[in-house]
Amino acid sequence: MSIMSIKTGCCERLTKKQIRSKILLRLKTQKEEDRDRKSKIIKRKLFRTPVFKKAKIAMFYMSFDGEVNTQEMIKETRRLGKIVAVPVCKGNRVTLRPCILRNNAKLKKGPYGICEPAVKKYIKLEDLDLVIVPGIAFDKKGNRLGRGRGCYDYFLKRLTRNTASIGLAFDFQILPSLPATTTDVRIEKVIFA
Repeated sequence: MSIMSIKTGCCERLTKKQIRSKILLRLKTQKEEDRDRKSKIIKRKLFRTPVFKKAKIAMFYMSFDGEVNTQEMIKETRRLGKIVAVPVCKGNRVTLRPCILRNNAKLKKGPYGICEPAVKKYIKLEDLDLVIVPGIAFDKKGNRLGRGRGCYDYFLKRLTRNTASIGLAFDFQILPSLPATTTDVRIEKVIFA
């Protein structure tokens, strides 16, 4: 089944694993110039949202593996005087904790090969105003398909009502619907290009 058949509504018959596999392949094979161009459009859209403008502390994911590029977003967010946090994996259950990302921070690879600060300064969940969430796929209801470990679902479930959650995606990652279970946590908004 092609990625186009996912877009036209056949995704209800595909498993999470099948959807994940098809979209990961598309992420990895997307031209770098398309990724950069679309990431810039997504950045502009994000920065225009009221919730971003109002946020004092924003948590971004550290992009990798073809995801929407967050590096420029992080730099610009700091230039605007906001505090930037990134997720750090902790423990056997792989719990995410928000950690301040300082200017010129030394980075190291975490448990899944994702960069995180070498020196950690954790902050409380309730201090976050906004969480920028990665995903393999999203649907119009705010359902999100991650990499299958449940890290973000567990993390999002623990956020306070005052913390907004926004997913970032390329247009081919937005599907009509996704299979969801009771452990999946919806996000409030998805910004895509």
